[in-house]
Amino acid sequence: MKPLVLITGASRGIGAATALLAARAGYAVAVNYRANSLAADEVVRQIRAQGGTAMAVQADVTDEAQVLAMFAHIDAKLGRISALVNNAGVVDVACRVEAMSVARLQRQFATNVIGSMVCAREAVLRMSTRHGGAGGAIVNLSSVAATLGSAGQYVDYAASKGAIDTFTVGLAREVADEGIRVNAVRPGVIDTEIHASGGQPERAQQLAAHIPMRRPGSAQEVANTVLFLLSGASSYTTGAIVDVGGGR
Repeated sequence: MKPLVLITGASRGIGAATALLAARAGYAVAVNYRANSLAADEVVRQIRAQGGTAMAVQADVTDEAQVLAMFAHIDAKLGRISALVNNAGVVDVACRVEAMSVARLQRQFATNVIGSMVCAREAVLRMSTRHGGAGGAIVNLSSVAATLGSAGQYVDYAASKGAIDTFTVGLAREVADEGIRVNAVRPGVIDTEIHASGGQPERAQQLAAHIPMRRPGSAQEVANTVLFLLSGASSYTTGAIVDVGGGR
């Protein structure tokens, strides 16, 4: 029986690349999406075309009821998950803190922090030996922004990813003796669609000169690290936060 991974926000970018790589590594994949069903279905189609097992499942991770329904649907259709990738996240247009509305802040933290924590909660209930599970692995997507602060642009986004770093370390220590490893990947400037959603579609290329490796990274390069942290090759690694930022 194939191990089963749930990847949130897997219809595009890093999530989609991780879904495709996980399928090639032998995982059955639950491809979560919030709104873009066509993109999620295309990821599923590609996985099935290469002989893999996949299912698209809709849920807005900011809505607890939808998260619970998603996990119940996966339980019924594919079985108990053995891995979770908390990839769903949002960024907003660049602005200073004094211009940030409460609505913006709530959206950032509801998606990037609370959504990840609720999904991790449900994963622990299924994977922990304390709850009758067989163990598993969780990988959270953070950002190099957590270490840089993103002054003048996305301080709220950076702060939400700083919270993810802390959550990763805390949860890792909490469930370390229950068969679950919890790690994070901290991407730097990655050439994905998220920059367009923040109003700066050319941002990755514009920042290339400020990156020690002189180029943005790719979603595939982040996915490679995520899969390493899910795999047995990292069996003694938990509470780690791995930078994939080209030295930035």
